[in-house]
Amino acid sequence: MTVNRRCESVADGVGGWRSYGIDPGEFSSFLMKTCERLVHCVNFNPQRPVNLLAYSYCELLEQKKPILGSSTACVLVLNRENSTVYTANIGDSGFMVVRKGEIVHKSEEQQHYFNTPFQLSLPPPGHDHNVLSDSPDSADTLSFPVKDGDVILVATDGVFDNVPEKLLLDMLKEVEGVTDPVKLQMTANSLALMARSLSFDSDFMSPFAINARRNNINATGGKPDDITVVLATVAI
Repeated sequence: MTVNRRCESVADGVGGWRSYGIDPGEFSSFLMKTCERLVHCVNFNPQRPVNLLAYSYCELLEQKKPILGSSTACVLVLNRENSTVYTANIGDSGFMVVRKGEIVHKSEEQQHYFNTPFQLSLPPPGHDHNVLSDSPDSADTLSFPVKDGDVILVATDGVFDNVPEKLLLDMLKEVEGVTDPVKLQMTANSLALMARSLSFDSDFMSPFAINARRNNINATGGKPDDITVVLATVAI
């Protein structure tokens, strides 16, 4: 991160690895820590956040002690020099940009099939044939202009699967143009708590339940899941 560039990102380790005795957080944490380091490199290209994912994934694969697991990831870079945001998203984490109470940009989740997102993976030996593993090049990449005061939300699917867009907008429009980090942190905390509360509401018709029904799965309630929220406003 520099004066003219800001990077926001999240990664969500696939929880199914716990049944193999693998901590799903190690894979995603390594990806994000490596992305953070690479952002400070002199040859970092803010217009190619997909390169951050690719180089971070490559470093993970080259570790002497294998870091097994898989993860979705979303990386967003704001380049203040041209007031443009560049994104790379793989899987069902994602971002949303709000301006004047409306969504002006939003990521599209990538799914192989319902509830099975694209993911970067390193399976245990002998499990390559039954583990999904996508290339960083599979990431959706976008670029778009932003304006001063725009609200940028980057979050894991634990937010988007449980909080309807209307509730997201109601909360995000309250911080348009806000630059106070304490206020932004409080709003991010409130959003995470809302997502958590709704995820355990068995009677709530969550976005996840609605999508399940579209796929002929009779579901109600939220979806308990890891929840990560990164919230920022544009100051150019």
